[in-house]
Amino acid sequence: MQLETYISDLLYRYECVTIPEFGAFLAQRTSATINDANNAFYPPKKTVSFNEQIQQNDGLLAHYIADVEKIPFEVATKKIAKRVKTLKSYLTQGETLTFKNIGEIVFNSDGKILFEPSYHLNYLTDAFGLSQFVSPTVTREVYKDTVETIEKVVPITITPEKRRARPYLKYAAIALIALTLGGFAASNFYVNQIETHNQIAQEEATQQLETKIQEATFNLNPFPAITLNVTKQTGNYHIIAGAFRVEDNSAKKVKQLRALGYNARAIGVNKYGLHEVVYGSYETGKEALKAVRDVRKMHNKDAWISIKKLD
Repeated sequence: MQLETYISDLLYRYECVTIPEFGAFLAQRTSATINDANNAFYPPKKTVSFNEQIQQNDGLLAHYIADVEKIPFEVATKKIAKRVKTLKSYLTQGETLTFKNIGEIVFNSDGKILFEPSYHLNYLTDAFGLSQFVSPTVTREVYKDTVETIEKVVPITITPEKRRARPYLKYAAIALIALTLGGFAASNFYVNQIETHNQIAQEEATQQLETKIQEATFNLNPFPAITLNVTKQTGNYHIIAGAFRVEDNSAKKVKQLRALGYNARAIGVNKYGLHEVVYGSYETGKEALKAVRDVRKMHNKDAWISIKKLD
C-alpha cells in the first residue's frame, strides 16, 4: 500500500494527517517570500512538518483509504497498522523512509526522528499555478552624477541688462509663478479630495466584501427553531459535522442538524481553536461506524469519526 499517496491527497484539504502509532504530518500556511540575494520571489505555500508525538487515531486516514479502496473501515485500519510496523522496522535498521512529495524520515544518532520536507509540491490550493520567478535588479539614480555635472557647467542666469531691456518679462515671470503656485495648490486640493473619496469608497467596498464572504462561508440558513427532547449523550466516539471559527455559527449548525433529526451538539474547542459540532456521540466504535455510514449516505459524505474523551 502506497501510504504516502493517501497522505499527500489529504494534505491538500487538512492541516493534520495522522498515521496511528507513528506520527502526524502537519501542513502550515506560510506567506510569499523574497530572496534578496538573487531577487527570487516565492509564492505562498503550505510548509510540511512531522510530529512524532501525535499518534492517536482520528480516523481520517483510515476513512479515506476505506473510501478510495472500497473496503471496510476495520480492514483499512489493519492495513495501516501493518504498514506502520514495516516502517518502524526500516527505521530501526537505519534506513531512510522516503514519502514521495512529502519528505524523508530517518533516525539520528540519539534515536530521534529527523524529518526533511520535500519542496517539489505546493499543497496550498490558493497558490495553484504560481511558481517562483527572478526579477531583474532595479537600478535607481543612474544618471545622478551626470546631471549634477551638467548643472555646474551650464548655469541658468538672467543678467540685469536683459531685465531692464524687457521689463514685461518680470511681470510675466511673476504671473507664471503665481499661476504655477495656484495650480499646485488646486491640484493638491483635488488630489486630497480624490484620495479621501477613494479611501472612503475602498473602506465601504472592503466592508461589503467581508460581509459577503462571511455570508458565503458561514451562512447556514437555519431552519425555524423547534423544541426537541434530547437525551444526554456519552461516549468517546464522535461523528464530526464541522468545525467553526465563530461560536455562533457552530450553534446554528447544531440547530440545523437537530431539525433534521440528529442528536447534534457542540463538543468544545479543538487544538486549532475551532468549535466542533458532532452529529452524535457513541459508546463503542461499532456503533459509531454504523452511524457514520448512514450520515455519509444521507447527508454528508465527508463526515468522519473523532476519538477523544470529553471533560
